[in-house]
Amino acid sequence: MTALEIADIIGIICFALSGFLIAVHYKLDILGVFISSFLTALGGGMIRDVLADRTPYVFTTNLPVILVVATVVIALLFKLHKIDDLEGKTAFIISDAVGLVSFSITGSIVAIQNEFNFLGVLILAFLTAVGGGTIRDILINRVPSILVSEFYATVALIIATIIFVLELLHLRSLPVLTVVFIFGVALRLLAYYRNWHLPTLSKE
Repeated sequence: MTALEIADIIGIICFALSGFLIAVHYKLDILGVFISSFLTALGGGMIRDVLADRTPYVFTTNLPVILVVATVVIALLFKLHKIDDLEGKTAFIISDAVGLVSFSITGSIVAIQNEFNFLGVLILAFLTAVGGGTIRDILINRVPSILVSEFYATVALIIATIIFVLELLHLRSLPVLTVVFIFGVALRLLAYYRNWHLPTLSKE
């Protein structure tokens, strides 16, 4: 199994759980829960594949759909929807961070495989990581998290930059990407718990 496939699987599972928890928080019905989970888990990957002129992964294999459905069913069996303020729990924060970094890596790898330049790598990693969640947030009439969340999308850009440099130095390998993955998750968690934000514009 390649690094791309591993990162994709991890990202799909984690973002499916994230979509499930957001749907529960907004009291969506069971169909809404599945739609939220599918959009969050697969939306970014579909955008990535379309921009890379590839048939979307979800249309050529059943694994992504199986992973999303299994994640939602398991979440229901463990009654995660009955836990109060689950969005603020450590498990949710870690799951979302893992999904973010995993999809940042897959976007970067696909861009490099298609010989995109540095800007292309940044954009594809960014859209893969936050595309699905942004579509979901717009659909449920919520301000997309990338516009207000602390140091969220910035992590995707940092990961993309690191992977692009590693490719230039011919250092991209599964062990190295594993280190990048751990670094990215740690950075996102640190930013969340330290409440890091990018500067905002103010009239004062």
